[in-house]
Amino acid sequence: MTRAQGSLSARTLFLSDIHLGFKRARARELAAFLRSVDAETIVLAGDIVDHLNLSQKVFWNDEHTQVVRTLLAKRRAGARLIYIPGNHDSDLSLVAELLSGQVEVHREWVHRTARGERLLVVHGDQFDSHMEHACPRWQSWLGNALYDFTVMANDRVNDVRRVLGKSYWPLAERLKLSVGGALRYIERYEQVAVAYAAEHGFDGILCGHIHRANLRHFGQTLYCNTGDWVETCSAIVEERSGELRLRRWSHAAQPHVDHGSVMVGAGRAQAFGYDRPILSIDRALHAPE
Repeated sequence: MTRAQGSLSARTLFLSDIHLGFKRARARELAAFLRSVDAETIVLAGDIVDHLNLSQKVFWNDEHTQVVRTLLAKRRAGARLIYIPGNHDSDLSLVAELLSGQVEVHREWVHRTARGERLLVVHGDQFDSHMEHACPRWQSWLGNALYDFTVMANDRVNDVRRVLGKSYWPLAERLKLSVGGALRYIERYEQVAVAYAAEHGFDGILCGHIHRANLRHFGQTLYCNTGDWVETCSAIVEERSGELRLRRWSHAAQPHVDHGSVMVGAGRAQAFGYDRPILSIDRALHAPE
């Protein structure tokens, strides 16, 4: 595969929760991010196209089409595309199967890093049944009611910031992480996912689903969440050495700014010069410029 000048060279790129067909999807940012990354393999871990939203209200524009075209162009250039359906695009798996030879479709995928770690790759919706009592029902209802508002505000704020030449700021994510109930839900989800991976003998798990990017160890088990392209604009990248990085998009100055990414290898992390167990990845949530 020919490497584009100035692109980030990677062994594997993991993306999820793009939600094409949803009005608030940051498709323009994603298309630019994809053009800046040269990966041997691209793993699409679910909710790539938002079939649930499209079934209620049709929305699709040129920016969404450009994401699909960019992915298929990378496939034609030699990249391997692996697609794992999620809860929002499970009904579209047949479409991907029709693209046999271009997109591989799997319910789950076991990825072996260049360092030899075995990661279970899933969308993550299979853990929903364990989350029913993670927060009170009224709190869950309130969170769902406020979600559309926060995502709309995030969308408009970042449209303005883009015009002003400022970097992407994940407002919706910051608001979500300021709510105690949301934090408890996220922590419970991460624990459930990691327990599942450890029980089945994997070195770690990589998923999406909850729109919360993270890269950390729970004991000896690695937890990777790609985040999304509605709120966080993030992805997990495996470098050719086998190290994993959580990368967040910025459309100011540089095409792929690395805000607080963490390198993973041999069970340790090097973050801002410190060698310590991986804790969290909140450093991108700085105040807007």
